[in-house]
Amino acid sequence: MKKLNILIADDESIIRLGLKRILEEAGHTVSAATDGADAVRLAETNAPDLVILDIKMPEMDGLQAARALLDKRHVPIIFLTAYGEQELIERASRLPVMGYLVKPIKEAELLAMIEVAANRFQEHARAAQAAAQMHDELAARRVIDRAKGLLMQREGISELDAYQRLQARARAERRTLQEVAEAVNSEQ
Repeated sequence: MKKLNILIADDESIIRLGLKRILEEAGHTVSAATDGADAVRLAETNAPDLVILDIKMPEMDGLQAARALLDKRHVPIIFLTAYGEQELIERASRLPVMGYLVKPIKEAELLAMIEVAANRFQEHARAAQAAAQMHDELAARRVIDRAKGLLMQREGISELDAYQRLQARARAERRTLQEVAEAVNSEQ
């Protein structure tokens, strides 16, 4: 498994130190916070790859901290809490978090959850990037198709001829096909 920069936040020092020891022995770099507000501050300077938050903490609870962290940066979050109440689980599930573990947990469970969460987060990031790229390509295609249609109508040429004219102009002007198509569309 890839070694991660992990931020943990738990108000119980014994739990926090135990988690830190487990994660460092597994080869991860660990920053520890005593509450949610401290976690948000640490995340700004440490840029964690993954965050583990207790839910019930003073000053700012884990749910509030998760929202604050996600507003600033996409990062996988795992909740680790002593509370398995349905209401907390439902509130946590409304956030884009990668896991919810109820204390006490075994070391193997924690490490497995971290690996799964990190991998799922990467898959989601790749899928979002691919979707954004496809969206951009579709938008470009629409602009180009509109420009071809305008050229076909204005000059009475075939679709292939219109496309070739757009390509030739793009080469001559050293611009992208989309930029030339946008210019043709604005000339109408």
